[in-house]
Amino acid sequence: MRIAVLGVGSIGGVLLGALSDTDCDLLAISRGISASNLSSMGLVLYSPEGPIEAIPPERFVTFDSESGPVPGDLSNSCDAAFICGKADSTSVLAQIAEEVLKQDGMAISLQNGMGHAQALAHRLGRDRTLGGITTHGAWRDDTGIHWVGRGSITIGSLDASAPSANTERLTGVLDQAGLSPKWSQDINRTIWIKLLVNVAINPVCSISGVRNGALLEVPDLWRQAISAMSEAAMVAIASGVDISELDLEELLREVATNTADNRCSMLQDIMAGRKTEIDQLCGAVVEMGESVGVPTPRNEMLHALISGIEISPNFD
Repeated sequence: MRIAVLGVGSIGGVLLGALSDTDCDLLAISRGISASNLSSMGLVLYSPEGPIEAIPPERFVTFDSESGPVPGDLSNSCDAAFICGKADSTSVLAQIAEEVLKQDGMAISLQNGMGHAQALAHRLGRDRTLGGITTHGAWRDDTGIHWVGRGSITIGSLDASAPSANTERLTGVLDQAGLSPKWSQDINRTIWIKLLVNVAINPVCSISGVRNGALLEVPDLWRQAISAMSEAAMVAIASGVDISELDLEELLREVATNTADNRCSMLQDIMAGRKTEIDQLCGAVVEMGESVGVPTPRNEMLHALISGIEISPNFD
C-alpha cells in the first residue's frame, strides 16, 4: 500500500513519522523549504513518551508541490491520500490528490473546519472521499515535529455507508502505526463536534497567548470559550445535527485537560506570523448561523479580533 501525506506540518508530520514504522510506501507532499528539508534531511519526530526518532529521507518519496506537475511515476500510484494542509489550501491539495491517487484510491481530510471533505468529493466523487478528524496533539519548530499528545484518528464515509475493503485495509495500517483509528457512522456530526471544541479553544487561547490548560485556570477565559462553543452548538442544532446528548462543558473540560500543555494550532500560526484558520472556524460558524437564523455575536467578535491580529504587522 502506498499512502500520500499532503501537507507535512504538525499533524502531517505525525502521520508521516508514525507511518514510517509500517511497511507501506510513503509519499510526502510539501512545498518550498519544508519539502527541501524533507528530501535532504528527512523527518525528526519527538514522540509523546520522550524518544526521538530520526527518519531518513530515503524512507519516503518527497514531492515539492511548487516544483511543477506531478511526475509521471507518482501519478495514479497511491491507495490513500491524507489531506493535512491548511484550510485555504484545500482546492490545490484536492487537485494533487486526484493526480496521485489510483482510480479506487481514497482521499481523507483531517483538516480543521467544515466543508473540506465535501470539496474533495466534488472533485473525486463521494465514493472516493472520507471525512475525518484527529485528536493527536502536535507542534512544529526548527528541530522537528513534537508529538505531544496521543489521541485518535476518526474517519467515516459522507453517506454513512460501511467501510470498504480498501478502507479497512487503511484502518489496519493506521492501527499498526499507533494512530488509534476509529470509524464513525456519522462523520458530519463528528466533524461538527471537533468544530465546537476548536471555536472554544483556538481563538481564546490565541488572543490570550496561553496554552490550552489556561482555560481551566482562568474563569474569564473559560466563560468566553463556553460562550463561543454554545453559539456554535445552537448553529449545529439548527442545521439538523443531533448533539442532544452532548455535555458541552464536560467535553471542553476533557479536551482542555488532555491537551493542557499544548499550544493550539492557531496560536502556533500567530506566533510564526502565518495566516490562521479563523475563517474556517469562527467565520464558518457566523456564516452558517446567518443561513439558519442563529445569532453568533461571540464568534463574530473572536473572528474579528483574530483577523485584526493577523493584519496587525501592517500597522506598525
